[in-house]
Amino acid sequence: MNLSKTLFYLLTLGCFNVAIAQNQYLNYNKFKQLKEEIATPNVYRTAAGAPGHQYYQNEADYTMNITLNDQQQKITGSETIKYHNNSPDKLEYLWIQLDQNKRAQNSDSYKIQTGGVNSLNSRSIKNMNPDFEGGFNITSVTNIDRSALSYTIHQTMMRINLPQPLNSKETFELNIDWWYNINNRLEIGGRSGYEYFEEDNNYLYTIAQFFPRMCVYNDTEGWQNKQFLGTGEFTLPFGDYDVSISVPTDHIVAATGELVNAKEILSSEQLDRLEKARNSDKEPVFIVTEKEAIKNEKGVKKGLKKWHFKAENVRDFGWSSSRKFIWDAMVVRQPSKDVLAMSFYPKEGNPLWEQYSTKTVAHTLKSYSKFTFDYPYPVAISVHTKWIGMEYPMICFNGGRPEADGTYSKRTKYGMIGVIIHEVGHNYFPMIINSDERQWTWMDEGLNTFLQYLTEQEFEKGYPSRRGPAYKIVNYMKGDKNRISPIMTNSESIHQFGNNAYGKPATAMNILRETIMGRELFDYAFKIYSNRWMFKHPNPEDLFRSLEDASSIDLDWFWRGWFYSTDHVDIGLEGVKYYRINDQNPVSNKEDKKLNFEEVYNKDISNQRNKELDTYRAKDKGLEDFYTSYDPFKATEKEIKKYEDFRAKLNKDETKILKDNSHFYEINFKNIGGLVMPIILDFTLSDNTHKYFKIPAEIWKTDNEEISKMFAFEKSVKQIELDPYLETADTDRSNNFWPEKIEPSKFELYKYKNRRDRSSSNPMKKKK
Repeated sequence: MNLSKTLFYLLTLGCFNVAIAQNQYLNYNKFKQLKEEIATPNVYRTAAGAPGHQYYQNEADYTMNITLNDQQQKITGSETIKYHNNSPDKLEYLWIQLDQNKRAQNSDSYKIQTGGVNSLNSRSIKNMNPDFEGGFNITSVTNIDRSALSYTIHQTMMRINLPQPLNSKETFELNIDWWYNINNRLEIGGRSGYEYFEEDNNYLYTIAQFFPRMCVYNDTEGWQNKQFLGTGEFTLPFGDYDVSISVPTDHIVAATGELVNAKEILSSEQLDRLEKARNSDKEPVFIVTEKEAIKNEKGVKKGLKKWHFKAENVRDFGWSSSRKFIWDAMVVRQPSKDVLAMSFYPKEGNPLWEQYSTKTVAHTLKSYSKFTFDYPYPVAISVHTKWIGMEYPMICFNGGRPEADGTYSKRTKYGMIGVIIHEVGHNYFPMIINSDERQWTWMDEGLNTFLQYLTEQEFEKGYPSRRGPAYKIVNYMKGDKNRISPIMTNSESIHQFGNNAYGKPATAMNILRETIMGRELFDYAFKIYSNRWMFKHPNPEDLFRSLEDASSIDLDWFWRGWFYSTDHVDIGLEGVKYYRINDQNPVSNKEDKKLNFEEVYNKDISNQRNKELDTYRAKDKGLEDFYTSYDPFKATEKEIKKYEDFRAKLNKDETKILKDNSHFYEINFKNIGGLVMPIILDFTLSDNTHKYFKIPAEIWKTDNEEISKMFAFEKSVKQIELDPYLETADTDRSNNFWPEKIEPSKFELYKYKNRRDRSSSNPMKKKK
């Protein structure tokens, strides 16, 4: 190596060392404030987490005519969109989502699929060379005067090239005509599509993403024009819908909004039943019975019937149609308005659906409203079809089907109830509290799963909730970090989607409610957030700031650990030291020394066996001296006098401390997992009474890795348990006990039970 190269190497090494040295002084503390990670408050969004005084959101109103072709499984539609630019900005173009284009044969959603031979199945093989001709066929895009509009389609997005910029506070109207083929949902997947019933040659259609939909334009993202690849769902502007749906004459239709032409399409008997349902708040009333549905599905009538629906202030529209539908309904009473809870399902859903669906809808509305706000829409609908759970305003599509003989497993029953609660709950998150699902899936799925858990527990004692309690997220959090993403990860880039977007944020919110904030503070703050952002577009920081602002609790450390990192909770009891106050009394001190000496001496195996040994000195008295009778564990008169003189000089407070007979314990805690959390301890005392301590997470504020704390008790301690009520998601309980305790993992026991339940036979079938 020549001199110049050597010099360069040394200089480079020097710079590297300086960089390392400088990094040592960066703030890596777990309690660092979230100033760099979240957006700066402004006139649109306040530091308190509320919409600012200049907050705005654009609107889109739709008038649509839709026709369902039941022979060809095809939808044809035309729409007029009235777009309101409420922003302060001039818009040079408009962006529209074409979500059906995900199913186009040249879709990027097929091209980006990964995996090797081990991941192959019938669907993945079919997706290699898709033969389904999906995607929108746009036949016309015109101005309100029917003159042609310039537009550009790129994958799942369509840009409307405006003839002139759309100024602030102006509106623009356009017309779009289209058609597309409906996918067989059970064969090629999808959030919408059809289910075919071969035995009676009928179809059940659950239709969504069926029309070109306006994108959101807002203060933080501008246009939301991120392509739809399948995972990240939909953020949409609010508006009013006027939708006419033409279906076969014998079909029954459920849809977003109110049916405004019921008198034209329902029989007088069905109208009477519907009116009875509006006054029945205990039991559902059948508008179409199972017997009538079975009769209806056997024949095919010619012609079309138009169902007309209107919905105000919604962000989307979904509908379902089939001649197989049973239809029942009941009213839900609220302080602000009555709501009609309804279910539509084929006979294949019974007996589960007639017993549970509509009542579950009603219960969900009551529970969610308690934690947020009164349900603002006139109807809430649950539609049954196989293997699905998907939500839209006022309507959702849900699975949970009994076996052909009408029996069902416990898993099927609670799975059905759980999915109905979850999907109906989505009316609140994100249909009303309208977060950006394309960016932050957890803001709707995680918050909704949290409220789903609360609602399930209010449904039935011991309800087998899949997610919510802290211990149920343990296995995920302690897993391979290469397969775990922070919650604050874009929806298309998440590892382990269910755990990341549903389970962990739901658990985090439950921990906030139960452990960090307490139910009273949390419930108040969460309700504040919900009402602030009702019919608006919140971002993560709006939630973070609202919960802090309304509770007086600094939660930056919690958001940083749970939402921005993949750290896990593992706090261990590293050591316990026991102390007593030494009153310096020579009598008691020497008695303690004697007891300690005898405890050790008598335990020694040799000393135990030598008790009966006949020693040499015992036989010869001449070997006795001063030390033969000297007792080192007995206080001398001189020592006692010195102690008495010492006590006489003490004041009142000093004397009180000296008399304290407390037992002191110095406990060392180590943060092994990296995620700071409160320290929760249960001390079992010598008389079997318990002392409970909950120490705030701020105990880690100056040292995030290792701390010590002293505790004092009147009685000695038999046992110490860390996180006794499994409320922090501690991933390793083996280091949570003093003295060390070997116990079967509660988490593994739960896993075993869950696996057993899933593989168990159907007890109803056996009995039958």
